[in-house]
Amino acid sequence: MQGRVSLSVGCITLFLMGTDLFVVSPLLPFISKAYHVNPAMAGWMVTVFAVTYAFSAPFFGWLSDKKGRRAFITFGLLLFTISNALTAFAPSFLWLIISRILAGLSVASITPLIYAVIGDIAPPDRRGTWLSIVVSGHLTALWAGAPFGTLLEHFLGWRSVFVVMAIIGAILAVVNFKTWKSIPIGDTTTKRLEGNILRILGSVSVTTLWAISMYALYVYLGAALYSENRFSSSEIALAVTFYGVGAVLGSLSSGQLTDKFGEREISKTTLIFLTLSLICLGVFFSSADWIYFFLFIWALVGYAGFTSYQARLAVEYPRERGIVMAWNNTALYIGITIGSMIGGYVISIWGYSLLPYVCSIAAIASFVLSTKKVEKPKNNRLFQ
Repeated sequence: MQGRVSLSVGCITLFLMGTDLFVVSPLLPFISKAYHVNPAMAGWMVTVFAVTYAFSAPFFGWLSDKKGRRAFITFGLLLFTISNALTAFAPSFLWLIISRILAGLSVASITPLIYAVIGDIAPPDRRGTWLSIVVSGHLTALWAGAPFGTLLEHFLGWRSVFVVMAIIGAILAVVNFKTWKSIPIGDTTTKRLEGNILRILGSVSVTTLWAISMYALYVYLGAALYSENRFSSSEIALAVTFYGVGAVLGSLSSGQLTDKFGEREISKTTLIFLTLSLICLGVFFSSADWIYFFLFIWALVGYAGFTSYQARLAVEYPRERGIVMAWNNTALYIGITIGSMIGGYVISIWGYSLLPYVCSIAAIASFVLSTKKVEKPKNNRLFQ
């Protein structure tokens, strides 16, 4: 029962974090109008959030390995409540940007630590399944949380979205504080980041390349579908739904496969299939009859790979789990940023049709890097 409660709390918490991340983009037109700024300027809300998250997540991961995870998760949710309330009622665009910086800081102290704490408490033979469940909570926000927020904006205005998230954040702060109370502090305070930091960065760079293979195309998916297939807005929404459902199912299914066949084997196998699915997506991208299917398959194998690699990192770095999960999330955001830049460059020169093939190259590179085994350090100690 305690395991079910922990998984439910972790899943719901990450769903809220994912909603906060994914809901901003569809709200940008309304926000830019409210503060009399152009959409490009309003886009800084997303940029400052991502940059703050990327730089602060490793710091919180390191502290949680030394001091325990419960306090930092609770702190993050309280800050999340404050930041979203400030976003809802920001008196100026400057304060709006400040609120998103605080939001990035709060999510950085929540998301990777939820992954880490689930890795801490999960039974060794069920770690993959447990991690896949909480990852699916984050991914569900892609096709459920963001559309719900957009619907809420239609009836009550965009500010209501952030008010609701602030209220839920406050409730979850109490729930998380009580949920992780049973975890002995001694399990985390004795942990130290041992060994060469470069080996950890090498491991999480697999995630950076994976993110490039997913987001160099996904960022421009709507525009690509309109350009290549003349999709309407409803057809684009349906395509994104197929992608989102595939992502959730991929995450959930990979957990059981990982527990059965091993983290390393599944993470490598899914990267091979990710490469193949991207090539097929490129071949059939202009075919309206097949595009939904291959978008589903792409997300299915892609996020199965992400979840299995999270489980692999949890196993290969048991003593540094908090900071490794944090660095892995930073690597994810770096990959998203680089992927969007690469995608923009590709479409400006060659057009949208080449994007799936460029993504497949990143997937191959991610697979090659993932085949390298983690070598244990000798006697180096950092951040002690």
